[in-house]
Amino acid sequence: MEIVPVAYDHPDAVKLSEQVQLEYVERYGGGDDTPLDPAQFAPPRGLYLIAYDAGGTPLATGGWRAMERGAEGYADGDAELKRMYVVPRARGRGLARLILARLEDSARAAGRIRMVLETGDKQPEAMTLYLSSGYAPVVPKFGHYRAYDSSRCFGKPLG
Repeated sequence: MEIVPVAYDHPDAVKLSEQVQLEYVERYGGGDDTPLDPAQFAPPRGLYLIAYDAGGTPLATGGWRAMERGAEGYADGDAELKRMYVVPRARGRGLARLILARLEDSARAAGRIRMVLETGDKQPEAMTLYLSSGYAPVVPKFGHYRAYDSSRCFGKPLG
């Protein structure tokens, strides 16, 4: 297993993003339309990772982008977790936890104060991962879907 940084618009990142969008459609009836710019994931203000198996097949992904206080409810120094995803056949191997730890380390090294994320109530396995990794619910909610009842927001201090 190898976890490597890639551009958010790298072909493997696009492929995995399309797969996670299909999963959102199955769970919620539509994809995530949060505006994302590949430049937001470029170091030092972000990072995007892909985990590859020994044969070079992409299995998991995740990234963070720097966010600051503004209309969507973020706080100065936030690092927002985006596009955490593990392909179905690779689930249960701890890949999401490995990527999450590397993203947290990167955000901390970049001077970010808190890692935050927004997920939905139809992703219980994601909420279990975050809660077991030291994340706690954040109120008031933030992000693109903050006004949706199904939105769940979590945060973790990076200090």
